[in-house]
Amino acid sequence: MKNTIKKLAVVALVTVFASSFTAVGGEKKTVKTEESTIVWKGYKVTGSHEGTIAIKSGTLEFNKDKLVGGEFVIDMTTISSTDLEGEYKGKLDGHLKSDDFFGVEKFPTSKLVFKKVKASGKNAYNVTGDLTVKGKTHAIDFTISIYGSKATASLKIDRTKYDIRYGSASFFDDLKDKAIYDEFDIVADLEF
Repeated sequence: MKNTIKKLAVVALVTVFASSFTAVGGEKKTVKTEESTIVWKGYKVTGSHEGTIAIKSGTLEFNKDKLVGGEFVIDMTTISSTDLEGEYKGKLDGHLKSDDFFGVEKFPTSKLVFKKVKASGKNAYNVTGDLTVKGKTHAIDFTISIYGSKATASLKIDRTKYDIRYGSASFFDDLKDKAIYDEFDIVADLEF
């Protein structure tokens, strides 16, 4: 009988001890993909181009009212320019979807998974996440602000880390005014 009581006491103690170090499950909020937007902007020596890309799915995770995680899948087949029209828009959109850039036939989605979230102000957070583009995953740091049921995130992405080297002066000489800068910007306006 004493052994049984001792065993039960040990099990209870281990359970209490383990649960005190286990994170309390947060509340996952689904991002409303139709009401959310992602705008990209890429830069070249002679100017820039910008456009949109759709969110396939996304969640933000909260513990009480604090952001603690998130995960997004981006539909790369929807990438398009908004600063051109007609034939030039068609050419750029097709080129962005080709293997020179995002290779959407082979890689139709990209993914972002939050790994570390740290509050940097009342509604602001610094996030480190794993970004997967064209089957390659690299850590990325960015900021996100939360206001009620809306969020805004800004990311600067080095495309060469994901084997997108077309027009990069880091890999090709004599590009002159045809060079495309390695980094591009993403601004996401989210509703959840």
